[in-house]
Amino acid sequence: MKLTMHINLALFYICAISFSLSAETDPHKFIDEKSQEMVNVIVTNSDLFASDPTAFKQKIKDIFESMVDFRRVGAMVMGRTYYKNASFEQRNEFIDVFKSSLLDTYAETLAQWGDQKIETIWPDDPTEELSSVVDVNQRLITSSNTYPITYKVRNNGSSGWQIVNIVINGVNLGLTFRNQFQALASENNNDINAVIRNWSADIDV
Repeated sequence: MKLTMHINLALFYICAISFSLSAETDPHKFIDEKSQEMVNVIVTNSDLFASDPTAFKQKIKDIFESMVDFRRVGAMVMGRTYYKNASFEQRNEFIDVFKSSLLDTYAETLAQWGDQKIETIWPDDPTEELSSVVDVNQRLITSSNTYPITYKVRNNGSSGWQIVNIVINGVNLGLTFRNQFQALASENNNDINAVIRNWSADIDV
């Protein structure tokens, strides 16, 4: 089934909120606990979006920013060539725009999700937790669909486990955003500033 980027990014937020800085060394347990916590936040604060959308977005942002390795993800989205050619200021500006676009565009979508259930698929081989990069699989179950999710998380030492990519229902979000960046760059004669000005997560897949 073809998902729109609206649905993908709504799922991205639900998935991403599975992470935060923590001493938890088991990424599967960490994701499972935080997933249930975030679903509860979304459900119990659904009325807040109508009365104070700014406050609702801030609740998401407070959790979201520490969950994702935005510097690594941003570099991946830009691609090696564009990242290398970009100035330090351009790199930071894109990361900020990328992060803000996800938050602002899809906080409203998150508010529309009703009853949800998240199931973690626990690994048969616990020794895989010793790796610095781990794939964690879950199923997001809504009233109408079930979405398989694979999180690629990296152990960043003192920062704990952080998201570096998510694949939702077969859609690789990191690759999708990278393709979008390259398309915008091509349309704007490789002008990175123009890509930053025109960046939006609101596209169809």
